[in-house]
Amino acid sequence: MNVTPKEKQIQVLKALVEGNSIRSTERMTGVHRDTIMRLLVRIGNKCQKVMDKRLREFHCKRIQADEIWTFVGKKESQLNKRERLNSDFGDQYIFVALDPDTKLIPLFVVGKRNRRTTTRFMRALQHKLNGNGRIQLTTDGFNSYLPAVEETFGADIDFAQLIKIFAADCVEARRYAPPKVTEVLSKVITGNPDHKHVSTSYVERQNLTMRMHIRRLTRLTNGFSKKLENLKAALSLHFIHYNFMRIHSTLRVTPAMEAGITDHIWGWDKLLAHKFN
Repeated sequence: MNVTPKEKQIQVLKALVEGNSIRSTERMTGVHRDTIMRLLVRIGNKCQKVMDKRLREFHCKRIQADEIWTFVGKKESQLNKRERLNSDFGDQYIFVALDPDTKLIPLFVVGKRNRRTTTRFMRALQHKLNGNGRIQLTTDGFNSYLPAVEETFGADIDFAQLIKIFAADCVEARRYAPPKVTEVLSKVITGNPDHKHVSTSYVERQNLTMRMHIRRLTRLTNGFSKKLENLKAALSLHFIHYNFMRIHSTLRVTPAMEAGITDHIWGWDKLLAHKFN
């Protein structure tokens, strides 16, 4: 990896953020898959540090939060007793926070879909928004958000949940089709949120973007993550590319530029050269 030409490293990273698998990237670039994986982990860990440093104390009015499912190694139902004791294996959920005005994604958290991970997610969000003032938060109907938001923000937030009621459909032919939504309920939890902005549409659309541009999130393939570290590295690379390097079609700039965090589009040379100031 250390002797791979910079141009070849950029070619590999560009292929990965466009949704190519490790082996397809190997075939396209001629770089061995082990080298590709080491490069992904190194750059992914760097991207996480950049997000921790640059995406903090930013100003926003609203946040939408959601979770997207994936798995590491095996699906939860296939784990044996020993593997179930290791939280790095089995089903994993990616908790994502998104600013619907700038489309910026300030943070993500990976873990089990439980109260512990949800509380960690909310505490990380509070840290990112430190000094931002009161915001409006909208989540789905996952029950763990209630104690997590209460414990983290208390009454200093306008919090609402958008609860979707799905029709029961057990037809085998619709096994991989989304269930039909029969009703959508808006429930105010804390404060006085603006009902016009009680929505999770933007963050749910971001779930599709993630599945399209991160190969290991594509369903029904063998491109899933074998290690939790690799999954987190791939996510960090995706979100740095999304926030700082990719022009949003409706904004005409990157989300980070729209949020006032930077005034220019980041290039791959900057990412590889550790230059983030």
